[in-house]
Amino acid sequence: MRIDILTVVPSLLESPFAASIMQRAKDKGHVEIYIHNIRDYSTNKHKNVDDYQYGGGAGMVMSIEPIAACIEKLQGERGYDEIIYMTPDGKVLEQSDCTNFHCVKTSLFFAGTTKAWTSAFDNTILPRKFQLDPMCYLVENLLLQLLLMPLLD
Repeated sequence: MRIDILTVVPSLLESPFAASIMQRAKDKGHVEIYIHNIRDYSTNKHKNVDDYQYGGGAGMVMSIEPIAACIEKLQGERGYDEIIYMTPDGKVLEQSDCTNFHCVKTSLFFAGTTKAWTSAFDNTILPRKFQLDPMCYLVENLLLQLLLMPLLD
């Protein structure tokens, strides 16, 4: 099983995936995990991935261009059985969903908190949205490993 993860904070995920159950699964060849830094696909000199909200409001949103560039590059290298976006707008992840993921050979996960998606982008690149808990969307990057660990049982 190959899992690609897109994030703006790869250092948060490198450590958990390099220890315990995940490391043993990698050592035995059951899983390959690749973490991609979305900032590497930013086109500005400061590697920013933030954008401003349309119509005002508090906070920042993530620019769609670096994410799209990263996903398109990875899709050009291999086909993915599943592309999953962990978002507060997604369906609450249930055990039955994890059971279905168990048969997937290649998957790409994007963990983030942005809501700045167009419907065209949703329908072409990110077909499935999940959330781990409606109250936990700010730590989706850390909770992503909770989704991946049951796949290795």
